[in-house]
Amino acid sequence: MTNTALIVVDIQNDYFSGGKWELNATDAAADNAARVIGAARERGDLVIHIRHETLAPNAPFFVPGSDGAQLHENVRNLGDELVIVKHFMNPYRETQLLEVLEHNEIERVTVVGNMSHMCIDAVTRASDDFGFETTVIHDACTTHDLEFNNVKVPALLVHAAFMAALKFGYAEVLSTDEYVA
Repeated sequence: MTNTALIVVDIQNDYFSGGKWELNATDAAADNAARVIGAARERGDLVIHIRHETLAPNAPFFVPGSDGAQLHENVRNLGDELVIVKHFMNPYRETQLLEVLEHNEIERVTVVGNMSHMCIDAVTRASDDFGFETTVIHDACTTHDLEFNNVKVPALLVHAAFMAALKFGYAEVLSTDEYVA
């Protein structure tokens, strides 16, 4: 095993067509994530899958036990790959993620998944705060349109703004092609 871990965040059925919270270009992002996962497995990197379950009583998506809360078929874990269930945006919060990384003497983490402006942002910033050299694969992540003060912000701009912010001070930001090369 290398000293690098791939953290695959929230690539779950509810984010795809027919799910309860479809994201922008989620199939393309998941296909890229699958390529990154394949490359990480070939390198001998630790691959950790993160799966969100919402505990709120009328949760709009990621309801525990639902098909929507399950990992998408394009990125399912292999039998020996850990799946960590989280209940907050930051997958370090109240989970064993940090302990697993430290136990495996991980120095670098690579991040793929959903949503760019929420959990990807949270895990990237926290990884840097914990001292990990952090890389985000931008085209293996996606999000959806947002609105603020009656201004509609298209998903592509939301994604670009968050990738730019992460690249500015928290992580190296690469494409899938750059990562697998």
